[in-house]
Amino acid sequence: MTDTAPAPAAAAATPAPDHIAATRAFYDAVAEDYADRFRDVFAAQPLELALLAGFAGLVKASGTGGEVADLGCGPGWVTAHLASCGLNVLGLDLSDSMLRIARRENPGLWFEQGSMMEPGIPDGTLTGVVSWYSSVHTPQDELPALFARFRRLLAPGGHLLLAFQAGEGALHLERPFGHPVALDFRRRRPDRMAEALEAAGFTLVLRSERAADEEQGESTPQAFLIARTPRITRSADRHTAHPS
Repeated sequence: MTDTAPAPAAAAATPAPDHIAATRAFYDAVAEDYADRFRDVFAAQPLELALLAGFAGLVKASGTGGEVADLGCGPGWVTAHLASCGLNVLGLDLSDSMLRIARRENPGLWFEQGSMMEPGIPDGTLTGVVSWYSSVHTPQDELPALFARFRRLLAPGGHLLLAFQAGEGALHLERPFGHPVALDFRRRRPDRMAEALEAAGFTLVLRSERAADEEQGESTPQAFLIARTPRITRSADRHTAHPS
């Protein structure tokens, strides 16, 4: 995924919204420590790995072809796993430091810098979108716009996978690994997230939740939603969206 072309020198750049700037600064600061701490944790999560493989199967079975975007890819672990499942996948992230790790550890994959709201991808061209815990930094009032953006990126019959912490409120994390940064991690109720996806035009395919893994420091259940866009079917001499 690519950013738009740089503005002419005489034009002032539009500042990033506060939560986007904070998210970029946070992950730029912690990237190497984060990768060292959680790499083995991710590799030893059989339920999550199976879910990603199932999502890949849904994408391939849809027959839509095309590309899958891992939006908020971090160090590229999910991107790499999806690629190992046979998907044509690219990773996008705000953080330069996270992208350096992703490219270093996955030299054969494609990673670009950008935001989920402005990914630089033409509408209707993706067969799959993954937001693996990347929506947890999005303010509640911006979720409808984010889900609408996901909906527009996907081709008819395309699939979306969301992963997030289940619950209420937010965890405010300060000075992780001793770095002078802070960030909010928002917990969401799966039923409300499902409703928000349906309001954005998605059909829910799967809703799953697992218990917190206290040995790994988790304090809340983990939630996963898979949804898809309406399929297009030919009826007589015109195309119509099929709701099921």
